[in-house]
Amino acid sequence: MNQPLPAEEIRRRAEQLGPWFHNIDLGGVWTAPGHFLGDYPNVKFQGFAHVLPADLTGKSVLDIGCNGGFYAMEMKRRGAARVLGIDFDEDYLAQARFAAEVKGYDIEFAQLSVYDVAALGERFDLVVFMGVLYHLRHPLLALDLIHEHVAGDLLLFQSMQRGSAEIDAVPEDADFFDQAMFDRPGYPRMHFIEKSYAGDPTNWWAPNAACSAAMLRSAGFEILEHPESEVFLCRRTEIETPPWSGPVYPARGKETVR
Repeated sequence: MNQPLPAEEIRRRAEQLGPWFHNIDLGGVWTAPGHFLGDYPNVKFQGFAHVLPADLTGKSVLDIGCNGGFYAMEMKRRGAARVLGIDFDEDYLAQARFAAEVKGYDIEFAQLSVYDVAALGERFDLVVFMGVLYHLRHPLLALDLIHEHVAGDLLLFQSMQRGSAEIDAVPEDADFFDQAMFDRPGYPRMHFIEKSYAGDPTNWWAPNAACSAAMLRSAGFEILEHPESEVFLCRRTEIETPPWSGPVYPARGKETVR
């Protein structure tokens, strides 16, 4: 059994691996003590932790965009048999590996992006997809790939959102000249960030709540819980794959505009 690291060594290595976005308590040493959101992401997690199974014994979990490992470690703390955290950023993975080592959690980590999930070749009982969508150039493609390749049952989703928190009922279809619905606050809307936002040039999109919900449904996820404005707990459902393939995938149907 490995001897626990002394606090000074933990502090030295945490500072060496910084800066951290996940403010994690490593035996009294906080990885980001000056975080602008305080005890983050734990302070956010407490608002929706209750919708997740308290006991994940025997379950497998994939944490996409695991960052410093907070959610991966929480799932392991709840008893998950296997937890895999993936991230495209090797610096975040180094932080997550160190945090898991200090906490004594047996968690796997790999350098992969959400666009690479097909390479895993397996489905997971729970997929955690928190704080990633708005950093992606192709967000709906990411949700499609998660549905098609790795989601086995539950998806925990969060995205930064801006605009209205209202979620309007959307008609199955509408006349070409019916444009009023697009101006309603509760209509699904995605704000595109051309340059930078909050000092982060990787912030590409900011959906409103209706857009997050609509994208999840479109990708084949049934929304089970919406415990706070940015968080959705979903169940994977089967979706009908169109009998043709075209330049846009998944295709919506046979008819095309000529």
